[in-house]
Amino acid sequence: MGKSLIQQKRGKGSPRYRAPSFRYKGKTSFINHEEDKTISANITDILHCSGHSAPLIELKYSNGEVGLLQAPEGVRVGDKIESGKNVELKAGNILPLKNIPEGASIYNIEMQPGDGGKFARAGGTSARIITKMEEGIVVELPSSKRKTFQPECKAAIGIIAGSGRTEKPFLKAGTRFYAMKAKNKMWPQVSGTSMNSVDHPFGGSSSHAKGRPTQSSRNAPPGRKVGKIAPKRTGRRKR
Repeated sequence: MGKSLIQQKRGKGSPRYRAPSFRYKGKTSFINHEEDKTISANITDILHCSGHSAPLIELKYSNGEVGLLQAPEGVRVGDKIESGKNVELKAGNILPLKNIPEGASIYNIEMQPGDGGKFARAGGTSARIITKMEEGIVVELPSSKRKTFQPECKAAIGIIAGSGRTEKPFLKAGTRFYAMKAKNKMWPQVSGTSMNSVDHPFGGSSSHAKGRPTQSSRNAPPGRKVGKIAPKRTGRRKR
């Protein structure tokens, strides 16, 4: 029998599981401009946003546009940031990956040219250019995985501010509750075996004792397809 799991309820998009995005300052991304031109911006303010793990800088561009971007370490209000092919390699400046030297720390990397930035956007993180090949630019992401990007994809120079946020303990469950609520993260995370039988296929019976195996068929219905989904093999590996 299928069960309505928390993961499925969240995906429905009901108000109970919707992020409070009306409190957020706005979207952080690069602005689009002609590739051959260099555009400059002044940092007018440094903001706190509950939807971002890093402080944000408010940028007023020379063409009149106003935008937001993650604040790199070492910038302050009044500093000038430039975006273009031949700008200086300093914190906050935005260049195509093909114009950034190997070993440089970068953040907010575009997945496709012009999308505004998708990778390495959390507070205290940065990526690093490993090598340049004909197929593209190889970048080591904060997860230590390596991904190849198109040479025209833009990225910002530096390390995102807010690196010490993970070192401070929450101490209280209430503090953690409000931190998770600000971004609508799923918390607390409860084991399926600790739930009642109406809430999860592994729930019921006597607390943590599994009532049924954790591997499920590839043809299992929604709500039952949990645990090890159609594994190729189970059990200990024989040597």
